[in-house]
Amino acid sequence: MTKFVFVTGGVVSSIGKGIVAASLGRLLKSRDYSVSILKLDPYINIDPGTMSPFQHGEVFVTRDGAETDLDLGHYERFTDTYMSRLNSVTTGSIYQTVINKERRGDYEGGTVQVIPHITNEIKARIHRVARSTNPDVVITEIGGTVGDIESLPFLEAIRQFRKDVGKQNVLYMHVTLLPWIASAGEMKTKPTQHSVKELRSIGIQPDIIVCRCDQPLTMNLKQKLSEFCDVSPECVITSPDAKSIYEVPLILEREGLAEQTLGLLNMEQSHPNLKQWQTLVDRLYTPKHHIEVAIVGKYVRLSDAYLSVVEALNHAAIPTHGGLHLRWVDSEKLETEPAEQYLEGVDGIVVPGGFGIRGVDGKISAINYARNQQIPFLGLCLGMQCCVIEWARNVAGLRDAHSAEFEIYTNNAVINLLPEQQDVVDLGGTMRLGLYPCRISTNTLAYKLYQNEVIYERHRHRYEFNNAYRNMLLDSGYVISGTSPDGRLVEIVELPNHPFFLACQFHPEFQSRPSASHPIFTGFIAAVIAGEYNGDNVYKSIKTY
Repeated sequence: MTKFVFVTGGVVSSIGKGIVAASLGRLLKSRDYSVSILKLDPYINIDPGTMSPFQHGEVFVTRDGAETDLDLGHYERFTDTYMSRLNSVTTGSIYQTVINKERRGDYEGGTVQVIPHITNEIKARIHRVARSTNPDVVITEIGGTVGDIESLPFLEAIRQFRKDVGKQNVLYMHVTLLPWIASAGEMKTKPTQHSVKELRSIGIQPDIIVCRCDQPLTMNLKQKLSEFCDVSPECVITSPDAKSIYEVPLILEREGLAEQTLGLLNMEQSHPNLKQWQTLVDRLYTPKHHIEVAIVGKYVRLSDAYLSVVEALNHAAIPTHGGLHLRWVDSEKLETEPAEQYLEGVDGIVVPGGFGIRGVDGKISAINYARNQQIPFLGLCLGMQCCVIEWARNVAGLRDAHSAEFEIYTNNAVINLLPEQQDVVDLGGTMRLGLYPCRISTNTLAYKLYQNEVIYERHRHRYEFNNAYRNMLLDSGYVISGTSPDGRLVEIVELPNHPFFLACQFHPEFQSRPSASHPIFTGFIAAVIAGEYNGDNVYKSIKTY
């Protein structure tokens, strides 16, 4: 029977519940247990698809096209397991389902209430994940902080869950903060005590407490928390700050998190295989090359807005032994100031995706700088569209070239909606979302990277390359190296006679893993390190681990 672990958070938000859940998933998988991880988010939006990145950070897209919380990216990267729309649940989606059932008469005229109707729907979503993949363990992270009014229905649902499936099949894990008070010279346990008290008042007694802290947790403090919070000292786990999130599973393994989890769930203990994970962390911490890559975007004030891009670059730095330093460049500033003022000296330039016209001309300026200065360049989604606009304006001579997304009256909409999308007005769920095939032409940079003629990548966009300008693009020097299998949609463009200049309509960052970096990012970082991408020499010199 599937076992269930519920991860809650206390004291402050952004405490790291997602990393703890993902790390536990990695530790269990290293023992050959199958895992699926579920996120319960308390906001009323149906999904984060229409939320500003400044509000919520990156929107992570699953293979089946769900727009989800960025924690699902952590789940996939840590566990090498594909998540789906079943793994992301919001208050909005729960209430929408219950209200739809009420309108259909499913409740036969009964009064619809939070208990049992909302809580039953929450529990049904958890069971659905267990049934769909039949994992050994389902780890469920509850968003928000204990004490928030928004989280109460979720907490009530998981309280009931232990009664429904049996005590031996459920474990409650609470992630909390132990602040260091410098003036007193000591770490304080009182916030954690109050957080656990709040959790217990709801009817949930945590089995394991994971303590986020920036100082080592002494045995005396563990004993104190054990007594006040009614958990065994072995189940008080220290999770200190780490230089890389990928070190966290190793830290939690040394603290005995997986061992205690398996013991409390009456599961067989076994020795983990973390050799590869240890190797990738060692390589992260002992680089042979030091490189600086600029990310030119409109949401750079919140790095989480480009979380998967950052992680994919870090993943590529592992096999290439690169020490990666990021230079965050606000694309709005490049609209009024020279690009070289912000980009001079960088070893590579990445222009990621985004929506809306703000900062677009700055992205185009950065692309022009990368093209002319022979700096390795990678464009993602909107980054590819900006490449096309830049080329049309500065090489093909179409000075008013633009995207119809930003300038509906332009005479040269080199980026436009597909005909069947012209009348779509809703923003939510109307884009090309999820996994789509792409056919790659041989004798191209893309083919050298992928070593495959057909690949599958995740998308999140509405506007496409306008095929009316395809011949213009080809005749003026660009190469279209990837298209949809029917040849209708342009997926990858690249520029020959350049150290590395490639842009794709999809989001390769969503499929990158620390244990298997994405070939596009690996090739890009290899070119950055080498200074130029001369055939296969650089890429083939990369050793896997």
